[in-house]
Amino acid sequence: MNNLNFIDLYAGIGGFRFAFEEFGGICKFSSEWDRYSQLTYKAFHGEIPFGDIHSIKDIKNEIPNHDVLAAGFPCQPFSLAGVSKKNSLGRLHGFDDPTQGTEFFKIKEILRLKQPVAFLLENVKNLKSHDDGKTFQIISEALDKVGYTFDTKIIDAAKWVPQHRERIFFIGFRKDTGITKNEITELFPEPPKSRIYELEELLIPEKELKEKYGDKYTVGIGTWDTLVRHKKVHEDKGNGFGYGLIKKPYIDKVTRTISARYHKDGAEILIEQKGKRPRRITPLEALKLQGFPEKCYGFFDGTLSQPVSDTQAYRQFGNSVAFPVIKDLAQNITKLIHSKELLIDNSAIINKTAV
Repeated sequence: MNNLNFIDLYAGIGGFRFAFEEFGGICKFSSEWDRYSQLTYKAFHGEIPFGDIHSIKDIKNEIPNHDVLAAGFPCQPFSLAGVSKKNSLGRLHGFDDPTQGTEFFKIKEILRLKQPVAFLLENVKNLKSHDDGKTFQIISEALDKVGYTFDTKIIDAAKWVPQHRERIFFIGFRKDTGITKNEITELFPEPPKSRIYELEELLIPEKELKEKYGDKYTVGIGTWDTLVRHKKVHEDKGNGFGYGLIKKPYIDKVTRTISARYHKDGAEILIEQKGKRPRRITPLEALKLQGFPEKCYGFFDGTLSQPVSDTQAYRQFGNSVAFPVIKDLAQNITKLIHSKELLIDNSAIINKTAV
């Protein structure tokens, strides 16, 4: 059986790559512009991804053929008003395309020109409601126009890992494969019967933490005072904004979503410490919270050299994907492609460019 070939765009630290490789996929190309993420990607995968995807001008020749395009693309606003203004002034905007100037535009162009069998995209759940649904509509129309049938689903990773993390996923197949929308809908995984591990298994025991790190991750007094004041202000207003504190017992506890700003004050996930201020989770705990493979642990537990600072690590993990969810998606997509014999190299389907 031939291997599935995929490309890994807006790759971050390579969660999509781990997922497809687990089921025999071969990464033919990866791209990530952030130099710190590139360092972690190299530590995890053994190679530095290509830099800014926008510097690629000849998509047909500079990006290899592939069966699946995978990407956790940044969401930039699509301004219909801006496009209308350009039209009224008689100005051109790319291909008269409202996605021009967004990160999605590059993905759309790669799909248009390379016509992979399928794609898997990930974004924040609010993408569907952004700008009263206009952003989602533009993306949907663009994917349809370049020749793909697709479906979307918002999945909360809390059934896989002890972290609430709702993200929207797009799965699409080229129309001439004959894959129906109903078949695509069935590819979105059902949650497992139990999480891969619970929060208590993920957290470093207090004694070990103290011996290894001292009070390195305990929140500073100034930061803590600010967080307390901020929470009280919102409580007085009758809303629930403020820091998220995890207390024992940890049984069946689920954290808030870890974000790229976590390094600033740790506000969304703080762990209670008896007799002292709470602490941030460590980079290793953050990595585990995202469910990354054990082979990555050594870079953040002191066994191997840590590729980036804690600050950069928190940013990367906050921007990353919940790996177990991606793994289940990759498995289902890979199975369907193999069962239908849709690989580019052995398929009778012509890899043609959509008009």
